[in-house]
Amino acid sequence: MPDSDRVGGAADRLRSAETVLKRLGFARVPPVLRARDGAPAFWVQEAGVPRRTFPVFVYGGTSGTVDDGVDRWVADVRGAAPPPHRAIFVVANDVAAEATWARLSRTADAAIENEVAVLVVPPAERAEAASAHFHLRVAEPKEVLRIATGIVVGLFRRAQDSDEAGQIDFEEILGLLRHRFGIDVHRSLGVRSDEDALYVLYQLAQRDAYAPGDPGANLHLLVLKPTGPAARLPWFAA
Repeated sequence: MPDSDRVGGAADRLRSAETVLKRLGFARVPPVLRARDGAPAFWVQEAGVPRRTFPVFVYGGTSGTVDDGVDRWVADVRGAAPPPHRAIFVVANDVAAEATWARLSRTADAAIENEVAVLVVPPAERAEAASAHFHLRVAEPKEVLRIATGIVVGLFRRAQDSDEAGQIDFEEILGLLRHRFGIDVHRSLGVRSDEDALYVLYQLAQRDAYAPGDPGANLHLLVLKPTGPAARLPWFAA
């Protein structure tokens, strides 16, 4: 019997999770057969991207504790080739979401990737008090900087491929950090505004070098052309 046909609270949680994900642009699809996937409740596919399918794991506890389902998923995907790090974990509140991220962050093989998300879907009787939402995680500032540099490289390549001027929209960088990589930028960097977040990233990028004080050894220089005075440009000064 499909999970959505079962009676009781578990079935209600599955239906709620499926409804919320559909509203967010994820349609339920038949299970994707994999040797090790952690036994998800169901699978969804991101709208318009056939290959971006996600196993969905639904937890019903409201006390903030996370059962061993996350650990089972990590154990199931560890050692798989390629490792299926893509997953959506559905929990009942933000406390449980924080606990889920904490459990994931303690894994030895870095299970947290940009394809892992934690979705808060409150119980039906509390749905009006707190709306469903993806819970953003707190990351180390160096991780935020590393991902931001990768985003900038991608944006420059996109601009070059499309013959655009090559300018970078820093608001887009922050948006991708939040929505694509699930990072709470403000909490991660200890700031209250996007302007302060960009300033902190600028300071971190200046300091993050193989040889402190040597601009040529900075890890966040973009190679724009083979030679010349502007061959290497710090992305934070773009």
